[in-house]
Amino acid sequence: MISVVMATYNGAKYLEAQLTSILAQTYSNIEVVIVDDASTDETITIINKYLELHANISLYCNEYNLGYIKTFEKGMILAKGAFIALSDQDDIWQLNKLAVLFESMNGYELVYSNSLLVDEHGNSTGKKMSDIKNQIHYTDCLMYTIGAWAPGHAMLFKKELVNRCMPFPAVVTHDFWLGFVAACKGEVHYVDLPLVNYRQHASNAIGANTHAYQKSKPTTAQKLMKARSRMQVLFEKCPEHLPQKKVLEQINKSYQTYSLVNNLNRMLLFFRYRNLILAYKKKSALMKLLFCLKTFFKIDA
Repeated sequence: MISVVMATYNGAKYLEAQLTSILAQTYSNIEVVIVDDASTDETITIINKYLELHANISLYCNEYNLGYIKTFEKGMILAKGAFIALSDQDDIWQLNKLAVLFESMNGYELVYSNSLLVDEHGNSTGKKMSDIKNQIHYTDCLMYTIGAWAPGHAMLFKKELVNRCMPFPAVVTHDFWLGFVAACKGEVHYVDLPLVNYRQHASNAIGANTHAYQKSKPTTAQKLMKARSRMQVLFEKCPEHLPQKKVLEQINKSYQTYSLVNNLNRMLLFFRYRNLILAYKKKSALMKLLFCLKTFFKIDA
């Protein structure tokens, strides 16, 4: 069984289209676990209408707003399936999404697909996610050092991965954490098919342009603190037996201060591992070199 885990929060505007696409999947052995994060609109009313018609849907309501990371974490814990697919409340899935991803597992712990970008009305923008982000196989956990783009809405993974991810840290997104932990064990496998209509609108928690919908921009000090915290949790989580552990330890140390030694070490480490660390970015060889040079003066947030 595949557990589809959906986090909702004031999602009434688009929710019905997404639920309909999930329930119409050609892979039919599913349960739908919905965790609502204290919605104040008609979200619960809509879900209750589906609950009356579909026995494989369950709803859990947070007493107060926990945020999307903890809400997804709660849903993943409650999931009963051997596999989990995460669902946003505002996308539309291709009807064969789960079937294609399940057939692509082939021993992988986590797979994810491409997505078609659509506007708020569900109309194609003419772009796929791969047009603006590098959609790739993540074959090394160092590829997650400063970022990655294997988005949760396009993932299918084994439930056992969730156990290794607990607890989910607050300093990175839940899908980033799932990908990093999976990459510490094996390949995060990419399926180059657009299996999700990924809706872009002003209320996205995270859109294709990850900065487009931020309600307030963090200060430089806040970004620096978050970057240091992110590097610390990556270093701590990386298994001791992996050679990448030492690399993450060195990068983590270089993030602590702006000393000349740390700045130089940080730049040299990024230069040495640039093809892994910057794999998810659409950068030329020259731009990668310039990026590494920049790390002498700035900690990447």
